[in-house]
Amino acid sequence: PTLLIVTVIVFFLVRFIPGDVVSLMVDQMSAEGESMGIQGMTAQKLTHLLGLDVPIHIQYVRWLGNAFRGDLGVSLWRDYPITEELGRRLPVSFELGILALIIKLLISIPIGVWSAIRQDTTSDYIGRTIAIIFISVPSFWVATLVIVYPSIWWNVVPPLKYIPFAEDPIANLRQFIVPAIIMGMLATGTVMRMTRTMMLEVLRQDYIRTAWSKGLSEWMVITRHALKNALIPVITVIGISLPTLISGSVILEEIFVLPGIGRLLIEAVNQRDYPVISAINLIIALFILVINLLVDITYAYLDPRIHYR
Repeated sequence: PTLLIVTVIVFFLVRFIPGDVVSLMVDQMSAEGESMGIQGMTAQKLTHLLGLDVPIHIQYVRWLGNAFRGDLGVSLWRDYPITEELGRRLPVSFELGILALIIKLLISIPIGVWSAIRQDTTSDYIGRTIAIIFISVPSFWVATLVIVYPSIWWNVVPPLKYIPFAEDPIANLRQFIVPAIIMGMLATGTVMRMTRTMMLEVLRQDYIRTAWSKGLSEWMVITRHALKNALIPVITVIGISLPTLISGSVILEEIFVLPGIGRLLIEAVNQRDYPVISAINLIIALFILVINLLVDITYAYLDPRIHYR
């Protein structure tokens, strides 16, 4: 039901964006003299050719029926199958998101745990300050600085042509590592603070004091008894933030010239390419629902008191 509601909202709202696709095509034909073999067409004929002359609710039913069969339609501008185009672009966005997630977890959880077990020390203050900075700084601003200043100072410019992983893994990772670090680092603040807060709460529990009284080492108490129980709210925050890795990639893919779905979405919005916009939002909504399901399943592993029957 959630996915169905999302499709309704996206399908109808994108058509309220000022400036429709037919007007853009007519303006382009007038400016260039020809466009994609439809030179000289009137707006009425072009609307009929694109299938936009039928009522919008009929367009939605047709699109939804095709989507259930795995057919997300074709682009209004370039007439390519959207499913095939997403198949080429999704691996790019997923690779960027996975690398950013790994960097995010490697930074946020260790610093959050360390800040909790060293509460009110210098390292704790440094960790909390880093978290605030990472929450406050926008990723697109840092990405712009990373692009501009190295090119000015050292004449270093990131590669502008996408290199597939299967073609050259080293060059591919070298191309992705900078935007992944920017995305990962600037998304660590919330997880870092949540990890610290939950660790402080767990460390005050009676069973932790019992573990200390048994003479267990600090490493054993933290990793085996405290961290696993403290991670339940942290996993929730991570699950909620995962979609932001995809939405954040919309800007970074454009800045670093990565051919992912984020860059495709920007192009589709600028061109009012309704089927492409609807298809990308459908994929993102489906991704969010799957992530939420996986987060719920993870609760049962972290907390033995939770059972799904």
